[in-house]
Amino acid sequence: MLRVRLLVYNIRYATGVGPAFHLPVPGAGYLRSNPQVLTEITRFIRGQDPDVVGLIEVDTGSIRTGMVNQAEFIAHSLGHYSTYECKYGVSSVNQLMPIVRKQSNAFLAAPRVQGERFHYFDTGIKRLIIELELDDVAIFLVHLSLKFRHRQYQLRHLYDLIRKSRKPVIVAGDFNTYWGDHEIYLFTEAARLSNANVRGLPSYPSRSPRKELDFILHSEHIEIDRFEIPDVRLSDHLPLICDFTVRAHAQRAA
Repeated sequence: MLRVRLLVYNIRYATGVGPAFHLPVPGAGYLRSNPQVLTEITRFIRGQDPDVVGLIEVDTGSIRTGMVNQAEFIAHSLGHYSTYECKYGVSSVNQLMPIVRKQSNAFLAAPRVQGERFHYFDTGIKRLIIELELDDVAIFLVHLSLKFRHRQYQLRHLYDLIRKSRKPVIVAGDFNTYWGDHEIYLFTEAARLSNANVRGLPSYPSRSPRKELDFILHSEHIEIDRFEIPDVRLSDHLPLICDFTVRAHAQRAA
């Protein structure tokens, strides 16, 4: 059997939290990164000793970070392989904008990873889906749209994608389910996915969590050994940590 520790974290480009984030104008913090915050995030992740890390909102080398690729910075500290891509569509005007074009999602993983694929939703601004393939499981990382209607279209696209996998699947990331987890009910039922967070613990905002926006969903043949949301306030989201076991050579129906 394959045992994996997965850590999923929306790190908000290591811009930090607190009142200063909104000075001198609301949201100004998105224009500046904090090397100390990145160091603390890296230290936290390294301390968890994960096999796979899914990072949402990671800067891959803009002027905001002094051209530091945060995915590679953290991966180097872990001794992991990194794969990342801009979270907007390949033809999006965001690809032409400074800072924004380096706003990405990333997987960090041990060298035993087989490979990765980049898929794209056909609606919404944030369109990237990263598929990471391990020996006995495929892990999909997503950051869904802020618009409810777009999220529903994206979930339909995601269903069509994961049902083609012949391996058990994990679907993880920031789903932006501001209306509640009932938004993904039909998706999880149709795809036969279960929520690793069986108690529905909230992950946002980190200072006083009230909403379950971040998910780790899993198919059958995957057993959850441990799930935790540590109280780590280095981003506006809390991280998710999940230890799971995949039954050897479990295959899904085509």
